[in-house]
Amino acid sequence: MTSIGVRLNGWRSSLPSWAGGAGESRTAVRELTPAAAAMQWVLIAVAGIAVWFGLFGIGISALQEQHAQHGLYAQFREQLARGTAPVGGAMAEGSPVALLHSLRGGLDDLVAVEGTSSTDLRSGPGHYPGSVLPGQVGVSVMMGRSSSYGGVFGDITDLRPNDRIVVTTGQGRFDYYVTGIRRAGDPKPALAAGQSRLMLVTSEGSGWRSGWAPSRAVYVDATLRGKPVAAPAAVGAAPSEDGLMRRDTSQLYPLVLWLQLLLVGVVGIVVGRAKWGIWQSWIVGVPVVLAALWGASNAAWVLLPNLV
Repeated sequence: MTSIGVRLNGWRSSLPSWAGGAGESRTAVRELTPAAAAMQWVLIAVAGIAVWFGLFGIGISALQEQHAQHGLYAQFREQLARGTAPVGGAMAEGSPVALLHSLRGGLDDLVAVEGTSSTDLRSGPGHYPGSVLPGQVGVSVMMGRSSSYGGVFGDITDLRPNDRIVVTTGQGRFDYYVTGIRRAGDPKPALAAGQSRLMLVTSEGSGWRSGWAPSRAVYVDATLRGKPVAAPAAVGAAPSEDGLMRRDTSQLYPLVLWLQLLLVGVVGIVVGRAKWGIWQSWIVGVPVVLAALWGASNAAWVLLPNLV
């Protein structure tokens, strides 16, 4: 019996581990070195920040745009009631200047601000400072983002010829009717003397980039039906950062400061976990990290083209 038991034990030891035996060899579990563990956490942090950055631009930033629109709408409505809405000349950057409405194209009572830089367009559509205001003689240019910060102009290509766009300014209410959509290379419609035209501008992508990585401008032209008004003052030149697909580098310095705060918050959580405990460090550090992530993402998206 003893010899049979020995032979059985020897036979079982030759089986692989998945068959219930001891296996011929076992892979030793090696612990990561401190340097490798640190690199692993760095890669996880970088991946997490990248995911957050994408989610912020496509989704979370819309909350900021909606909040800004709510305040701008109340401010512009009060100005219209008091007759103090700007009608031309030197207008403060970021101030409300017009209200856009249409049944198609996502133009649902959008307040346009003065300025079309990447910073200005975080609050909604913007009026290009080098053009007249809607309703005035000439071409009024309105720009808006297609994907980030609510993508307020993301659906303007759904507009069709003869669709009406109602624009309200300090000089009254004006009805524009869409004449067509054009892209780079398409002929620009002629403007007759004494006529008023509205041009909506945003960006779009093509192929697999369509919808999430716009790279070119698209234009919607509309003509005023009715008598336009005169511009009360000459239109000055627009800043360079207000042009098509331009970046606003003014947020580069704030971005560096937000990233430094983010680093301080992460290091604080790590150090606090060892000194105070995991829950105490998270309660103190997480709000700091989230605030730094929000500020850094806000500044970073401004460094991208203004129509994205």
